[in-house]
Amino acid sequence: MHKKITLKNGLRIITVPQKSTQAVTVLVLVGTGSKYEQRDISGISHFLEHMFFKGTKKRPNKLEIAETLDKVGGIYNAFTGEDYTGYFAKVEASKFELALDWVSDIFLNSLLPEKEAEREKGVITEEINMIYDNPMAHVGILWSKLLYGDQPAGWDIAGTKETVAKMTQQKLADYMKSQYVASNTVICVAGKIENSHAINKIREYFSGIKSAAFNPKAAVIERQTQPECLLHFKETDQTHLCFGVRGYNLFHPKKYVQDVLGVILGGMMSSRLFMEVRDNLGLAYYIRTEADANPDTGYLVTQAGVDNKNTEKAVSVILREYKRISEKKVPANELKKAKDYITGKMALLLESSDALASFYGSEELLQKEILTPEQMYAKINKVSANDVLLVAKDIFQPGKLNLALIGPFREKASFLKILK
Repeated sequence: MHKKITLKNGLRIITVPQKSTQAVTVLVLVGTGSKYEQRDISGISHFLEHMFFKGTKKRPNKLEIAETLDKVGGIYNAFTGEDYTGYFAKVEASKFELALDWVSDIFLNSLLPEKEAEREKGVITEEINMIYDNPMAHVGILWSKLLYGDQPAGWDIAGTKETVAKMTQQKLADYMKSQYVASNTVICVAGKIENSHAINKIREYFSGIKSAAFNPKAAVIERQTQPECLLHFKETDQTHLCFGVRGYNLFHPKKYVQDVLGVILGGMMSSRLFMEVRDNLGLAYYIRTEADANPDTGYLVTQAGVDNKNTEKAVSVILREYKRISEKKVPANELKKAKDYITGKMALLLESSDALASFYGSEELLQKEILTPEQMYAKINKVSANDVLLVAKDIFQPGKLNLALIGPFREKASFLKILK
């Protein structure tokens, strides 16, 4: 059973003991990401995450930061999203305190050296180049831009080459000071641990965390009355597309129905779109549908890569399946398969300590409430065929349809004609 305590300064600590492992994961999540940024510092959350690996007083350079856990075969990394930034270390259980020392050190004591910040501009610029050179990844950025436009929810998490070039040590330090505070932080330790020992050690190593208020994010503006399309012209052999709808956020009572709907449409190899678009028509190698629910935004999107000449046909077929599922109830066996797929896959994914830490930590950070996997399974299993039909009717409306694509196309009129 997990345990959660909140310290007087607002720092939340979650421990998840796991008997069936020899590993332990220390994860620190801070509630800030690209949605918390302003235009002139777009990408700063991600840039700061990179800088935490450049040196502390105790480990003054990059080599010492990396070697600490390399010497014990540890796995460590960091990540940035729209609503969070995370730092973790996974080690063999006897090295728990080393992992805790390392994570707390980079989180609380990073020096953000100016020379390293200048050097890192080149690294992040190449990361941006890499993503934009890969249409399969780039189309996801295009999708957010189409939905939300010029506001934080529509910006690339990495920022732009221009904002990255203008990043300074002072901006990084100010942003860290404003966001990296106790009340905005969750520490989750999962694996071969004993609750009280782990909590005492976390208190000890994170005693230096600052207590202060943090800057909230701007409200997301959603405006749409008709189908929208965003094309990015590129000479490619294959068109990559994201085609979907605005949906429900993390706090919407129907978010679990949206999850089931996404799986039925394109979440598994026997799903409707995979069978139709790939297996029956041979239009795509990859096609998948995802339902995404964030604290203030949500959508359901199908992504695929198709031959340029088959792009309009693929969009039409996907739209046909969207219409079909919003007009006729899903058969009982198909509904059961989707629900069993979600619960079964989740059980498999949560076997490792890092997945457990991420699950419990993000639940607390994003929802301020922890539902156990079993409680989630219960909510998923309650979804009925009628629920799926009503949600499909609600979200698959022309006024919510969006198509983003990368390929050799300049005119969107023919695509908009299909959507209407």
